[in-house]
Amino acid sequence: MRFASRITRSPHPHDTERGADGRALFPDLAPEVLDVIEGTAGCSPYLLGLMQKERDWLPGALDDPEAALEAELSDKAALELPKLGDGLRQAKRRVALLAGLADLAGVWPLEDVTGALTRLADMAVDTALKRLVAAEIGRGKLPGLSEQDAESAGGMVALAMGKGGAFELNYSSDIDLICLFDETRFDPGDYHEARAGFIKVTRRMCALIGENTAEGYVFRTDLRLRPDASVTPVCLSMETAERYYESVGRTWERAAYIKARPSAGDIAAGARFLETLRPFVWRKHLDFAAIQDAHDMRLRIRAHKGLGGPITLPGHNMKLGRGGIREIEFFTQTRQLIAGGRDESLRVRGTGEGLAALATAGWVPDADAETLFAHYRAHREIEHRVQMIRDAQTHDLPQSDEEFDRLAAFCGTDAESLKATLKDRLEEVHELTEGFFAPTEPTTAAPDFGEEITDRWLTYPALRSDRAVEIFNRLKPMLLSRLSEAAKPDEALLAFDGFLRGLPAGVQLFSLFEANPQLTRLIVDIAATAPALAQYLGRNSGVLDAVIGGSFFEEWPGVAALTDALSKVLDQAPDYEARLDTTRRWAKEWHFRTGVHHLRGLIDAGEAGRQYADLAQAVIAALYPHVVAQFAEKHGAPPGRGAVVLGMGSLGAGRIHAQSDLDLIVIYDGAEAEGSDGPKPLSVRPYYARLTQALVTALSAPMAEGRLYEVDMRLRPSGKQGPVATAFSSFESYQMEEAWTWEHLALTRARVVAGPEDLGADVEASRARVLAAKAGGDTVRGDVAAMRARIAASKPPQGIWDAKIGPGRLQDVELAGQALALLSGSTAHATAHQLSEAAAAGVVAPEQAERLRGAADLFWSLQASGKLLSGGVMDPDALGAGGRAMLLRETGEEDMETLAARIAEVSEQAATTITAIVGEEDETS
Repeated sequence: MRFASRITRSPHPHDTERGADGRALFPDLAPEVLDVIEGTAGCSPYLLGLMQKERDWLPGALDDPEAALEAELSDKAALELPKLGDGLRQAKRRVALLAGLADLAGVWPLEDVTGALTRLADMAVDTALKRLVAAEIGRGKLPGLSEQDAESAGGMVALAMGKGGAFELNYSSDIDLICLFDETRFDPGDYHEARAGFIKVTRRMCALIGENTAEGYVFRTDLRLRPDASVTPVCLSMETAERYYESVGRTWERAAYIKARPSAGDIAAGARFLETLRPFVWRKHLDFAAIQDAHDMRLRIRAHKGLGGPITLPGHNMKLGRGGIREIEFFTQTRQLIAGGRDESLRVRGTGEGLAALATAGWVPDADAETLFAHYRAHREIEHRVQMIRDAQTHDLPQSDEEFDRLAAFCGTDAESLKATLKDRLEEVHELTEGFFAPTEPTTAAPDFGEEITDRWLTYPALRSDRAVEIFNRLKPMLLSRLSEAAKPDEALLAFDGFLRGLPAGVQLFSLFEANPQLTRLIVDIAATAPALAQYLGRNSGVLDAVIGGSFFEEWPGVAALTDALSKVLDQAPDYEARLDTTRRWAKEWHFRTGVHHLRGLIDAGEAGRQYADLAQAVIAALYPHVVAQFAEKHGAPPGRGAVVLGMGSLGAGRIHAQSDLDLIVIYDGAEAEGSDGPKPLSVRPYYARLTQALVTALSAPMAEGRLYEVDMRLRPSGKQGPVATAFSSFESYQMEEAWTWEHLALTRARVVAGPEDLGADVEASRARVLAAKAGGDTVRGDVAAMRARIAASKPPQGIWDAKIGPGRLQDVELAGQALALLSGSTAHATAHQLSEAAAAGVVAPEQAERLRGAADLFWSLQASGKLLSGGVMDPDALGAGGRAMLLRETGEEDMETLAARIAEVSEQAATTITAIVGEEDETS
């Protein structure tokens, strides 16, 4: 499309004589184009000079500016080395002139202007590298390479950093590059010679495009972003660079790599290198410590450049000064660093893309993102005009009124309007970004309480570094103030002390608190209410990432969605050990989510129990295929139909608490196979026994991210004396002919949670047949009565608040539910459903079933809440006011005395009911 038809604005000629000179160069252009030419020439001596040099080329280029750009880039990319220097300089003149006019006339938006300049830089560096590498190959200085290798620059790549990496080069920008070579393309003995050859290529490339000749220059190059630039050569092997970043890479280097892009040479090798740096750039946890690093860097830049103090327009640096371009870039990149490890949508290069992604993900308010990007684009246009005037690598606003008038004319306005607009924009950017970066010093002293406890905090691991102490000292007054406002301040302080004592390190977490005050309130709530949860947090502080991840307070997704989500995460893990650690990290976040929801009253104990069970099932279902695959690498694929995992006990019933272990059994079907077929084959029985042990290890082994669950397999057939994996071929016959009553009771809650669907369906059908056959068994009541007596003798309750152990308490009621399920042949897993189906079958009176169901609900509420709050049997006095309030909320009672009376009454009634159903133990038997 023609240039003339797309003009939306035009500069005014500051120097009318120069403007007229420019207009006279192109008498045949359309009047509206000549207005742009005149205004441009009258403001920019540099662009007037380019017009004079390219007067024959420009009119044709303006017929179709995009086609002219493409032609110029492709023509110069075809040049051979002897003509390359002058050819690239001609391309620079033409692209600079075309992009400048398109910018000033509003024909191209900012992104197209910076994109054209960046593509020119890419072409120049890429062509120079390939021609220079070809020359070195021809001289035999890059051993083992042939002429064909020159097209991939012999494995050398230039990474475009900063604005070049994001296609955001400014008008007079230098280009930041990191030059690397792929050492794997060379024999070890040729490494040093190859390295020397690539160093020479890098230096010659910089001279070829950077030297200012009679034809001008192409781009100044800056190689100082490379690892340890003061002591390393200008081109490094990828292995050397990777080792550096893994060992001593700093936050500013991580930020630099957000925009990094392979731009020239061996693009594929560069992409592979960037992939190896992904864990370095994008941390797995939310990285709020990056805020302090970025703030410190801002302060160092301001001090070095003398840019402190209030905003004054004369001489103000539009890039580094307050409210300038760098403030917006730092704000965006730092937010990306904080959350990009968890949210891949934030891993974008451009500033505008970054702000949009942050707004979409909820990290930046939409209005703030829109304002900052609008000001960023306006700042960049001002920067371009400052640079266009004389092709100066400057970012400073004019010092004199004369030059401010020139800049205003270049912008198509007057000086006073421009100054007012600039001041407003700079101040708004400063206001929006400074609060994010600059830590607020405490304005009030910390409350004077708990000094014996707070005095020992400096001895804790979390406060062993000066930086951690500095951040914590800013937090401390607010923390102690909130703790002092708790119903029982001393109790809350002790719980917080337990949390702080358990932290292995503090900088990241304290930075997170500083940036998110709502998290501090949550910690205080937990400390004041649930010491056990506070201790859990001390050991697993990374779970707090999830609280500000956006979906923490959404509806529970359910087993299928959880399993699918974890499966997708595990598919991306690089190896088996990483999958185990990833599962632990993922599960802890969801576990913590349920605990917080329960603590805050968003869900009750019944729903919390279901969520914990859903989570456990999802973990097993998603992890089990990876356990099988890892085991199969050594021993071959599972022989026969494979194996299923059954959840028993509370997991089988679909209700566990915050500290439950998992009762599991494994049933396999060898399907007449003799054994596995792998590097180390096993016969069927030992194969599945060892596979079961591998699963238990995967779930329970302590690793860097802790352990998932303790696993108990004592409910398998024959108990702890039997094999750890049971053959399906003998499962049903054993249950029919040999199993004890306790094994049939356990079977009432057995539920397939992982493994092949067809085998799982067959196992469930077998379970149903066994329960139907055993329905109404003559010995069930007597056996259950004997079991109750043994439990009562061996496990007396630990006081009235023991929700699990004791006549009529949770264990007793659940045992009764299992007995009634067995008597009625019910396949229901949950106690409430077992009781209902037994009543429907006439095995128990409806009022008896309802009484036991009410007891189960009460004691589950007490059990689940107690495990969350204290981790053990409840002691209301030790719980504190917050914990007691939770118990009363869960049970619907007004005070603890009323609750204690209800516990005694309900347990007595339930015990009497159970005795009426199963009878007393026959002491003569």
